[in-house]
Amino acid sequence: MKRFVVVMACCLLGTPFLPAFARGVSPYLPLNIDPYIERQIERVLILADKPVLTRPIAAATVLDALPEACRVNPTLCEEVRRYLARYMRNWSLTDATLEASASGGALTTLPNRYGLTTESDWAASVRGFFQPYDHMLISAGAVAYEGEVVPQGSVISLGWDRAQLDIGYRAHWFSPFTDSSMLVSTQAPTMPSITLSNYTPLTRFGLRYEAFVSEMSRSDQIVFGGAFVSGNPRLAGVHVSMEPASGWALGFNRLMQYGGGPRPSSFGDLLRAFFRPYDYDNTNPNLTSDEQFGNQLASITSSFIVPGRVPFSIYLEYAGEDTLDGNNFLLGNMALSAGIHFPQLWRRFDLTYEASEWVNGWYVNGVYGDGLTNKGHVIGHWGGDMRQFNDGVGAQSHALRVGWRAPFGGLFELRLSTLANEDYSGVPYERAYDGTLRYSRPMGLFEVGAEVFAGRDVFGEDFSRVGAFFRYTGDRRAIIPSYDEDLVGAVDDSAELFFEAGVSSSRARIDLDVENVFHKSNASPHLAFGARRAVSDRSDLGVRAELDEIDNHTLLSIRAVDYRYRFANPLALNVFVGAARYDLATPAFGIFYGAGLQWRDIRPGWDVGVDGRYYRRIARDHLLPDDPQTERPDSFYDITTVSLVVTKRF
Repeated sequence: MKRFVVVMACCLLGTPFLPAFARGVSPYLPLNIDPYIERQIERVLILADKPVLTRPIAAATVLDALPEACRVNPTLCEEVRRYLARYMRNWSLTDATLEASASGGALTTLPNRYGLTTESDWAASVRGFFQPYDHMLISAGAVAYEGEVVPQGSVISLGWDRAQLDIGYRAHWFSPFTDSSMLVSTQAPTMPSITLSNYTPLTRFGLRYEAFVSEMSRSDQIVFGGAFVSGNPRLAGVHVSMEPASGWALGFNRLMQYGGGPRPSSFGDLLRAFFRPYDYDNTNPNLTSDEQFGNQLASITSSFIVPGRVPFSIYLEYAGEDTLDGNNFLLGNMALSAGIHFPQLWRRFDLTYEASEWVNGWYVNGVYGDGLTNKGHVIGHWGGDMRQFNDGVGAQSHALRVGWRAPFGGLFELRLSTLANEDYSGVPYERAYDGTLRYSRPMGLFEVGAEVFAGRDVFGEDFSRVGAFFRYTGDRRAIIPSYDEDLVGAVDDSAELFFEAGVSSSRARIDLDVENVFHKSNASPHLAFGARRAVSDRSDLGVRAELDEIDNHTLLSIRAVDYRYRFANPLALNVFVGAARYDLATPAFGIFYGAGLQWRDIRPGWDVGVDGRYYRRIARDHLLPDDPQTERPDSFYDITTVSLVVTKRF
């Protein structure tokens, strides 16, 4: 850890792109601490056309977004501006919360609450900062509940807007999702870490980065030398993203659990495993457990904002646990997540829906017996805590959140979620579901509210929790708008929704095992729904979900990047790449890419086109008793399709 501090500091001091007039460091806004203001900040960023791929969000990022958001919704802008005023001082107590609760039934972990469970009948948090000068910031904070005090938010920050070094208990969240994150989230208590990142994008492509190394809680289940040893594993994370066009961002993330006790943990070992993951991970059959570097995960994320009178964002996450088929660039043990967020519906409402599905192998590891956990909690998706400990079973989750700003003041929030674990592990899981209803209302310098959380867990046991909270909010005073008008500023009307239908011809190469390879061809209906927006005079970007039937199984394809170039004539060229889910006995996942040609406006609002798609190494793990029992643990599906479609634009 000390060596990594030196390396990070050298990178900071030697960064060549720091001009003399660079801005200083920025404090971070709350993350799963104050739901009301966090939702308002999300609204501001969407209205300002600023997609988010990581959290916590720097206060300076929101401040920079305010001018654009103010043109569209002055009321929202003024409320967030008042909140941000506390971060513009040399020091401030930014927020404090005290919560009392009573619970019954099974012990359950609350989603994304830093390890808080229904066992605790109280919870508290506090945050503040002191900034002696622009390039140094001292933040102090804590999240506490029965049996645990986490110094969440206690950080010393040094540097500039393009290279900010944070040392302390800084949370990390590598995902555009607000209800879950496959790699790292706030489901577990925050770990001490050293982080280097930027909040001002670099170059015209909007490049952002974040790199950290942290120390996990002590584990007695680390395998080394043929026995269990004790130690504190390390966790390293890297995020790189770009925003090449307004309203669209694409990110790449890596997470590496390594070291602990006598296991190798040098910076050189970390770099070698980072650039050659297959040579060091557990999917390589030629490695012993001592030769494996550790536990590696990666993800590709995308966030796309659709502007208009009812703006919304669509975001995707394609993640993997280890590599696939000996390839350093293919993700194994995949997970696919999709979400949509409407910051304002029917004037008083907001809505978010997110769904995730992952296969076996997540959050467990042969080297680290406690898996990818910190203090007994999975550090990623909240669904990882809803199973028997260390059971690497696949699962599917859904979460719906609706907010209602009441005409008499205050905010009602309803969150409903459900999770179903796969049944191949032998544990008799049931479908879990839960609901949270919260009401909060500002009262002067404070906010008061109440919350009810109840449901049934994966073992069929009921649980419930009723709580009330009292939160200091400083000089933030919510403004109750009249809602007589929708968004008042100039609205980008270049966005369009579309629906397409047609027919697909496909050919699949089915590779069940080394000696069992065959081909199948078929034709099927093709359906798709998507959105796009203009990013230049002739270029569009968008996202799209497609459905096909391949060998009597449904193939869901999601285009994370859907680019269209419009020629001067009615023709347009499409180029795209995305992720797919093949609905087999257990789900198979993989990537696809392709291109197409479109004839626009054969009639007003109607287009016709043809495209070709290639699905490379759609993989399904052998998990069921009747699956091939060979040395290779996967079946692979390579699929080629050609589709003729008619498109209706809205």
